[in-house]
Amino acid sequence: MTPWEIDAIEFGNCNCNFGCPCQFAVLPTHGTCEAAVVMEIRSGHYGKTDLSRVKFAQIVKWPGPIHEGNGEMQLIVDELATDEQKDALVAITTGKDTVEMATMFYIFSAMCPTKHETLRSKIDSELDMENRIARVEIDGILELNGKPIPNIVTGEPHRIRFDVPNGFEFRQGEAASGTAKTLGGNIELLNNNNTHAHFARIYMNGDGVIEH
Repeated sequence: MTPWEIDAIEFGNCNCNFGCPCQFAVLPTHGTCEAAVVMEIRSGHYGKTDLSRVKFAQIVKWPGPIHEGNGEMQLIVDELATDEQKDALVAITTGKDTVEMATMFYIFSAMCPTKHETLRSKIDSELDMENRIARVEIDGILELNGKPIPNIVTGEPHRIRFDVPNGFEFRQGEAASGTAKTLGGNIELLNNNNTHAHFARIYMNGDGVIEH
């Protein structure tokens, strides 16, 4: 297998209540799973292809819980990425060169028999994990925004984290409120408005999450 590794900051939003039922092994809030995620790679590689400072996003959608399958996915790679970098991200996000079930990329790909053509577009993003603030604009395809969960009484930012010691995506996530709006592409998100979001450091390779 081609060795690969990425160290990235992730912001993702889904259509479920704050906390994300998937993190607690229960069914989705509304029965379906619809999500968008963007990643800024700090450093990384796929074989000899350097992936440092590359940005990419994914839109995924399932008619029921993820583990029941029948989903669809679409990868969007920043227009500044080279063709080699795009091909590397296609391989990583479809679970190639990865131990079976070791990463969320492998699992999501296995649960998505429909894989739409990879898109190229400008990805303009600002991800502030410490303050739980995100702004993402992908020309003609997707807008993502994140903010702290508001305290139900005072409205002040409410901070909560979740630890996932054996997770296939991250070890610790910062919970937030997120909104996603699809503008184009092949997948439409309909119910992602002030719903669950999270920030996380994605540090993994073909064997799974790397301890850090």
